[in-house]
Amino acid sequence: MRQNWQMWSGGIDEATVDRIIFSALATKSEPAKIFSDNQENAAVRRSDVKWLTNDTYLHGLLWGYVQQANRSAFGFDVTPVGDIQYTEYDAEDEGHYDWHHDIHWNQDTGFDRKLSVTVQLSDPEHYEGGDFEFNEVEMPDQAEAKKRGTVLVFPSYLTHRVSPVTKGKRISLVAWFEGPRWR
Repeated sequence: MRQNWQMWSGGIDEATVDRIIFSALATKSEPAKIFSDNQENAAVRRSDVKWLTNDTYLHGLLWGYVQQANRSAFGFDVTPVGDIQYTEYDAEDEGHYDWHHDIHWNQDTGFDRKLSVTVQLSDPEHYEGGDFEFNEVEMPDQAEAKKRGTVLVFPSYLTHRVSPVTKGKRISLVAWFEGPRWR
């Protein structure tokens, strides 16, 4: 299988990860929705989310990784516009997100999500399950991907999932950077 992603294992330092988590504490959580129909659907996705879109420091940090990945691997027409979501998958709620891609093909804007970013915020010793998996490309090494602070950048059209968390809580940050519509 072909690798079509860029990963920095432990790329964000502990202090910054702690800052992100602390910042999210002040933000109201809501049940996650499926973006294609803006509805809750526990069969497909079960997690709680918080939107951190106004955090300019965090946005700039993630944009740096997107630029680096885009230059070295993708070459997409992408802009620094993006949304940032703090996500908690709790084993008590059977937290997961089934197979999906991050592009809303039917939206009526002039932009599409181009590159997706996920940042591992929880310590791998605090949960079981919750593996980030790709469907059609090579998988990242799970031990490396689960290290706290790991950054993964990939094309938003790749099908991926978070397998069910079976113990504890998996916390991650997800962001999407967009550009002109795919042609």
